[in-house]
Amino acid sequence: MTIVKAILTGFFILLATILLYLIVIIFAPVLSLPKQPIPRRKKEDKEPKEPPASRQDIQFSVEGKRISAWLYLPRDKSEPVPCVVMSHGFGGTKDAVLEKYALRFVAAGTAVLTYDYRHFGESEGEPRQLYDVSYQLDDLRAAIAFARGRSEIDPEKIIIWGTSASGGYGLSIAAEDERIAAVIGQCAGIDHEADSKLFMEREGMPYFLRLFVHAQRDKGRSRFNLSPHTIPMVGIPGTMAMFSAPGAFDGYTTLFEDSDTFQNEVCARLLFMGHGRDPGEAVQDVKCPVLLLVCEHDNIVAPDSHVKAAQALGDKAIVKSYPIGHFDIYEGQHFEEAVKEMIALLETVR
Repeated sequence: MTIVKAILTGFFILLATILLYLIVIIFAPVLSLPKQPIPRRKKEDKEPKEPPASRQDIQFSVEGKRISAWLYLPRDKSEPVPCVVMSHGFGGTKDAVLEKYALRFVAAGTAVLTYDYRHFGESEGEPRQLYDVSYQLDDLRAAIAFARGRSEIDPEKIIIWGTSASGGYGLSIAAEDERIAAVIGQCAGIDHEADSKLFMEREGMPYFLRLFVHAQRDKGRSRFNLSPHTIPMVGIPGTMAMFSAPGAFDGYTTLFEDSDTFQNEVCARLLFMGHGRDPGEAVQDVKCPVLLLVCEHDNIVAPDSHVKAAQALGDKAIVKSYPIGHFDIYEGQHFEEAVKEMIALLETVR
């Protein structure tokens, strides 16, 4: 009896400790992190900008939630044209980065569809800033279905474009949809295991454990229908954020300083969200050509994560490497070189 009593006593002490820990984590305001908003350019410093003549405000829905999107159509096209469906990277919004690519593609005679994921930007979805790969893949599927339903677009010539966190989405969708004509992945997160290893090597286990506690708080609060617990997406090195790698905060500042909808925060529960089928595994079922643009000095996604995918794709893969970091491909000469490669692929789809 003494041994049984000791075991029961130990069990109840452990249970009470866990409950106390969860109560503190979920309800006590002890884990709030300083916000790290992206600096915005002042209105007077911005050039007045009218919406492009080729752009239409459109919307479609996913599970009853409205998705805000922009459709770009080339002029003077009497027959249906190919369409690039573009998905932005981690936490991004359609009003930044994507349009300068879209306008190049439209000038080359291709339609473009950009959109905000649910929970981000101008699309519906509560809580705000909820990052879930399965939701985003469903949003991409809905965007493709919408594009195929437009009379101006050839439904058999859909190209999926993704960058960074969404760079592997095209592989996942093309593996299940043989009608996809081509995939473009820019500085793409393709191998989750390799990306996780890079994160751990850079940040270390203590940093990950701190993130894990924040994820517990947010997940626990969601169970009680409480307001979400958010953390910065990117942070200044030395601060707590999902990514505080050197250059990440400055990179996001460059990309989103003119955005009216981007918010530098994300629901911390994303650590508990599944990634679905790894694009690196799905790639074996991809039938279409795939352009992979690799940043050799990437410190956000593993720069060699494309290797296995390219090997599995064989002659369907076109790999272009640049001696730059993760955010350098969005600007200047490297942007021009990357866009040239993209348009060359689009020409093969016509």
